[in-house]
Amino acid sequence: MTRTRFAPSPTGYMHIGNLRSALFTYLLAKKDNGTFILRIEDTDQTRKVDGAVEFIIDCLNLCNLTPDEGAEIGGQYGPYYQSERLDLYRKYALELVEKNEAYYCFCDECRLNDLREKSEMRKTAFMYDGHCKKLTKEQIEEKLANNEAYVIRQRIPREGFTSYEDIVYGNISVENKLLEDQILLKSDSYPTYNFANVIDDHLMDITHVVRGNEYLSSTPKYLLLYKSFGWQSPKYVHLPWVVKADGTKISKRNKDDNLMDLIKRGFLTDAIVNYLALIGWSPKENKEIFTLNELAEAFDATRINTSPGAYDIKKLEWFNAHYIKKMSDEAYLIYAKAFLAEAFDIKSKEEEWINRLLLIYKNHISYAEEIGSLVGLFFEDDINPNEECIEFMKSDESILLTLEAFRDEVISIVDWNVENISTAISNVKEKTGAKGKLLFMPIRIAVSGIMHGPELADTIYLIGKNRVLKRLDK
Repeated sequence: MTRTRFAPSPTGYMHIGNLRSALFTYLLAKKDNGTFILRIEDTDQTRKVDGAVEFIIDCLNLCNLTPDEGAEIGGQYGPYYQSERLDLYRKYALELVEKNEAYYCFCDECRLNDLREKSEMRKTAFMYDGHCKKLTKEQIEEKLANNEAYVIRQRIPREGFTSYEDIVYGNISVENKLLEDQILLKSDSYPTYNFANVIDDHLMDITHVVRGNEYLSSTPKYLLLYKSFGWQSPKYVHLPWVVKADGTKISKRNKDDNLMDLIKRGFLTDAIVNYLALIGWSPKENKEIFTLNELAEAFDATRINTSPGAYDIKKLEWFNAHYIKKMSDEAYLIYAKAFLAEAFDIKSKEEEWINRLLLIYKNHISYAEEIGSLVGLFFEDDINPNEECIEFMKSDESILLTLEAFRDEVISIVDWNVENISTAISNVKEKTGAKGKLLFMPIRIAVSGIMHGPELADTIYLIGKNRVLKRLDK
């Protein structure tokens, strides 16, 4: 059975790049009816943020990427917090020492800094020189007896190559002498990220590891660890970055878009998931709209692009607009009303008026927060047409006659409803001969201040007779 894991560090919010990684990890598992696991990599306690785990779980649940097992859920492979697995890491680190696949390193920070400075002077990448590999068994025992601080380092072979087949990038081969004897267990007995991952992925029977392509060149270190233990390694799926329009990587540090920010602006999670799936991945069929189940059926990791995927908020808006249009009117009204109430005081408005206002914009908004920037003309007495509107109103002498005729028609309306307003507009057409944009656009600009919008008769009805007359007079 396919078993994948999403293993975030609880160091802050989850930006959309993290969410896409979680999504691809979920889809890879569900493609084969496998298991999706949530593991929390919290060994770096200095960077841990209170509430981050709850935030991560909330994000996954909101997107229906619900883990089958893991942190706060449980399962037979727990515990799922790395900070609760420290004894395991120490046990396996010492096993590697016994096998001569790892060694104690007693080099202090002063010596390591000296090595770093020499590397900088030579303009070469810093790499530990293996000094402590030369220590005799007696020297090691003496240092341990004296309680000297140490780390445990992996013993990397200096000859040959380590190669593997990545599902996205194909064959990757790295010369062993370019790999540093990485630290496995730190002086505080906490494991490094790389070591803990190998131990946990093996013990949790992970079959596929999905992660960022920044780990492409360091994966051979993982494979050498698997080889040292005599374990079978999982398959690797390295994902290209998600980048912004300027080509820079999406990151927590830059406080880039995260799921909760998008939800607060009125983006729908189904639309977000659908869009993120198509950043850097393409289905076999020429199709863009997918449910989560359809994505799982269609997902093929070999179709992940090796180039960075561009995050385009305008494209996300397009997806979200599609999902808004597909909502039932009842669901849409619940969704949009909260945002309208946040932007304007609607306590004095009748429910029927509010519902009609929201519904005429259902096919005109990309996300719910946008409603606040579009409907001010229904709540404010003054309108401020832009320069383009003003220029149009000056473009033809017949426009004033059209507006005068429409004002007369509005005054004569006794029963203020959409049907009678539509009749009034038709009467103006017959009386003045105005048609097309010389009929509709002058009326729209005069009463709403904009050139384009929802159905004109509906718009005029919602503005109200008195306000329409005041704007026509002005």
